[in-house]
Amino acid sequence: MKSFDRAVERFCYKHPRFGFRNLMMVIVVGNIITFLMSYIDTTGTFISFLLFSPYHILRGQIWRLVTFLFIPNSMSLFSFAISLYFYYFIGSTLEGQWGQSRFNIYYLSAVILSVIFGFVSYYTGSIQYLTINGYYINMSMFFAFAALWPDFTVLLFFFIPIKMKWLAIIDAVLFIADMINGLTLYPMVAILNFLIFCGSPFISRITRSGKGYSRRAQFNASVHRAERQEKNRGYRHKCEVCGRTDTDYPNLEFRYCSRCVGFHCFCEDHINNHVHFTK
Repeated sequence: MKSFDRAVERFCYKHPRFGFRNLMMVIVVGNIITFLMSYIDTTGTFISFLLFSPYHILRGQIWRLVTFLFIPNSMSLFSFAISLYFYYFIGSTLEGQWGQSRFNIYYLSAVILSVIFGFVSYYTGSIQYLTINGYYINMSMFFAFAALWPDFTVLLFFFIPIKMKWLAIIDAVLFIADMINGLTLYPMVAILNFLIFCGSPFISRITRSGKGYSRRAQFNASVHRAERQEKNRGYRHKCEVCGRTDTDYPNLEFRYCSRCVGFHCFCEDHINNHVHFTK
């Protein structure tokens, strides 16, 4: 996985302008055109020429390898507008973070996985038109965004604040449930593409977080242990000369001598009147 990451980084370094600049704008405009045409062409003929169909692709209609990305996920105007805005925001943010080349490679990888899944499904079943569109490709972007900015907050249903990491976990659980129940294996495209490109950094972040939590837990345990020892001892400060403590004499001031070797406490009467510890 690390060798793959290095190969992608080298390619992006040599070809920083690979792909389309502002790729998500291309996807959004294509979806809008298809959405509008679907209302003009009530027969559905226009969209039928854009659907992913291995049968027709193998007979020369190769544009279907791309045009299925422009099929809207919903024909409801409100849902369509919200989803396009959300995916454009995620995609453009990722492109700004990764750069044009890496983002195009990430998106293209999800497209290739979708096409492979479509042909495998076609040859293992009797389905001519497959319900393959850009939904799970966009969900792969969503998982990457959630991994980079897990604490980014969105308003679910416009009034429930929820962090991206929880949305991603919920979607991943639903995807796995659909696959276990045999409804569809298509969600594997989103999950697999995310793991290919973001698996190593994501796992490393979790590992570092776990180690950080372990160190914090050890530190907290040490603090609690020291507090228990002080409580059992019954005092915090004790004069090395006279033996008086802050518990017995709460109004007495205690200091640590900087000239003594080690940490040695003295009361105000002996801080300047004692034999210094040398070892």
